[in-house]
Amino acid sequence: MPQATTGFASVKLPAALVNQAREAAQPMRRSVAGQVEYWATLGRIVEHSGLTAQEAQTAIANYEAAARRASPGNSEPVNQADALLAQFMAVDNDGSLAQRVREVVASNRSKAHAASA
Repeated sequence: MPQATTGFASVKLPAALVNQAREAAQPMRRSVAGQVEYWATLGRIVEHSGLTAQEAQTAIANYEAAARRASPGNSEPVNQADALLAQFMAVDNDGSLAQRVREVVASNRSKAHAASA
């Protein structure tokens, strides 16, 4: 008989990483698992795009704000890390997140160039 899929898997992580996630999660009102998911999502974006961590965080925040504006009937998600992960997975498949990341990077580079000129 096949086992039911729950959508979750257990993973062993170093205690130091779990403690760091716990500390980082508290001010953001995330669970430890939510913080690890956030870091994993951020890491995927950085790794695949060549962005700095700050550029990736800005891209995520801007994309999330645009998605909220596009859905005026939706209330603020209870668990932002879960909502962000779901949005990331959806837009990762259609390429819109990659496009938004490129736009943010281009904008940041323009601002940096203008500031140094």
